[in-house]
Amino acid sequence: MTVLIEAQELAEQLRRDQGPVVADVRWSLGGPSGRPQFEAGHIPGSQWVDLENELSAAPYGPGGRHPLPAVEVFEQAMRRIGVSDGRTVVVCDAANALAASRLWWMLTDAGHDDVRVLNGGVAAWTAAGLPVETGEAAPVAPGDFRARLGQRRLHLADEVLVALAAPDPRVVVDVRAAERYSGETEPMDPVAGHIPGAINLPSMANVDASGKFLAPDVLAERFAAARVDASAIVYCGSGITAAHTLLALEHAGVRDAGLYAGSWSDWINDPARPVATGERP
Repeated sequence: MTVLIEAQELAEQLRRDQGPVVADVRWSLGGPSGRPQFEAGHIPGSQWVDLENELSAAPYGPGGRHPLPAVEVFEQAMRRIGVSDGRTVVVCDAANALAASRLWWMLTDAGHDDVRVLNGGVAAWTAAGLPVETGEAAPVAPGDFRARLGQRRLHLADEVLVALAAPDPRVVVDVRAAERYSGETEPMDPVAGHIPGAINLPSMANVDASGKFLAPDVLAERFAAARVDASAIVYCGSGITAAHTLLALEHAGVRDAGLYAGSWSDWINDPARPVATGERP
């Protein structure tokens, strides 16, 4: 089973007696809640998931700007939208899967493997001429989801330091835009730059102008050229965009690369950790 699903295939699955749970995670970095967009038009039967409050813990501090939530909070959110063992979950957002990837990663890390991401998001659904509903999500029967965390590689800052200092250093990938990696600009965090030794592969190069992922062979060639494989550690500003690159890696056939979930916003909480600037590729 591929990690992505196209709009027409999803529409066919939703016609079945028990179709997949569709989780809508529309969200933008630093922007307002995506809930008004959801209520203005969403895939019929889909359920709204709040990235800031259900897929992240609120306080900024250790763990960065979007620390992973308490397991009880995540379990409750997934049960609320009907997630149960053995039932497919399809995750979508507006278009480019930046937010959807967060939920894909969290569910698969929790042992729920039957998760796919709608390629191109709600934009692809509407472009295909498929219907939408408006208003609040229709009520669904609660699911029985239980998280079995730890199915994917998750790293802390000290582990990143060790990986980079090893005689044969592992590849650490910064997936933010090149100008944030270089330190030319930093719109979100109080310190600019990147982790010394990390390479830069911006996540938005994984998708085309419509937000759809590039073909697996194209992505595989991009990652291979940068020596990014399953041993790599991926980070971004706060752990959201990094999951997008992990999804792209899996789409390209590379599973189990690691996530530094706290990412740059966690790294700079300790002034003893080194910072590099001015190395824009």
